[in-house]
Amino acid sequence: MRAVVQRVITSNVKVQGNIVGEIGRGIMVLLGISKEDTMEDITYIKDKIINLRIFEDSEGKMNLSLVDIGGELLIVSQFTLYGDCRKGRRPNFMEALSGEEANKLYEAFVEQCKKEGLKVKTGVFGANMEVNIVNDGPVTLLIDSKKNF
Repeated sequence: MRAVVQRVITSNVKVQGNIVGEIGRGIMVLLGISKEDTMEDITYIKDKIINLRIFEDSEGKMNLSLVDIGGELLIVSQFTLYGDCRKGRRPNFMEALSGEEANKLYEAFVEQCKKEGLKVKTGVFGANMEVNIVNDGPVTLLIDSKKNF
């Protein structure tokens, strides 16, 4: 499982021009799911994201987590995070999990985040979405449950 994690001032996602998910201060997550992912990967990524100390304390140091600040979370599925661009000019998406199985893991990830008591918003799985991000910092991090980076 892979995630692009961005600290945001605000973020929203639209489908066909309509906002389907919107947050204020918090974290915007683009989530990619691979054919090898399990519930253990979901738990690892969730715990890492909500506990990352990427928010500033009173001294301006990144010492606070999403949980600490009571921030919001916007989660958008993005299978293209498993696009392999090492050969040729067209990305290979063979490692990405697709369809109903990917949606099940995506929904399980969303539910685990909600159980943490956070305000969680989402995009629409499999839809063509317009994602608007006002990155704060900017702070952008990559997380991979297999620890490939």
